[in-house]
Order: sequence, then structure tokens, then C-alpha cells
Amino acid sequence: MLRKTKNFLKANGFHYKKNYVSPLIAPENYYVLRFGRNHLNNRYVVQYSYTWTGRMKISSINLRLHGQKRPRIFKNETQLLAYLRKHLKLS
Repeated sequence: MLRKTKNFLKANGFHYKKNYVSPLIAPENYYVLRFGRNHLNNRYVVQYSYTWTGRMKISSINLRLHGQKRPRIFKNETQLLAYLRKHLKLS
């Protein structure tokens, strides 16, 4: 899931740890990816479900960089990548 974002993080020297959460009551699943260079203090949470054909449907992507009070919400991966390119220190 979110292959472009993971490749972007690897290419720029970030480490990450992924987690899947499947709640019992809600029909949606959550994919949590914590990332950072030295400490895993940034994270994004993908809320997704499956359609009746078995395809994965992403509801929202919440990104919280270190020090942000409110998460940034994106509808797709390209918006997330554009935000990361602009706001991460890539040097």
C-alpha cells in the first residue's frame, strides 16, 4: 500500500515502521506508518476499506509531522507526496 510514498521515503534516507490495525466494530481498516531519519516521530494513517470486488478503497490519509498539532488530511497519494516534497527537509 502506498508504494510511491515508501519509495520516496527510502530514496531520501528516511526509515519507517508499518502497522496494520483492523478494528472489530468499524468496517474500515487502518494502516499506520511511522517514519523519520533518527527517530520515528512522524506518522501517517491511511483509512481504507474494501469494495465488493475486493479492491482497496482509500477513504483518507492523515499525516502528522513532528510538532504539528492537527493532522493534515489528503484524499490520495499524489497530494500526500506533493506535501511531503514541500515540507520535509530533504538535505
